[in-house]
This record gives sequence, structure tokens and C-alpha cells, in this order.
Amino acid sequence: MTVITFEGHFEANLKEILTEAKKKCASGGIVQENEVELQGDHKFKLKKFLVDLGFPEENITIKEIVD
Repeated sequence: MTVITFEGHFEANLKEILTEAKKKCASGGIVQENEVELQGDHKFKLKKFLVDLGFPEENITIKEIVD
């Protein structure tokens, strides 16, 4: 599972971001608080995707959770 955490103050609709990320990665996922959880190993795709959307790279934390 890939977890994206948005840190600091941001103006974003996480549900819209999740919808687009799921399409880009052909994966399922959910939003919880200030985190987007996506099934699978997509950290490199998602980092580029979010930077392309205009999010500062230093405000994005992406980690893999191994079950």
C-alpha cells in the first residue's frame, strides 16, 4: 500500500486527487484525514503526479506500508 501524507496548510480536494491517482495507477484506494492511501507500489508515479499538479515536493511524504 502506498500512503501519501500532505503536510502543512494546503488547498486541495483529496477525493479528487484520489480519483485521478486511482485512474493513473489502475488501483483502488481511500482518503483518511490528510492522507491518501492507494493499493500497490506507486510511490514514484505518485510523487511526479503530485508535483505536476503543483504541490511542493517538500510538503509531500510518500511511504510504502507492507502488510
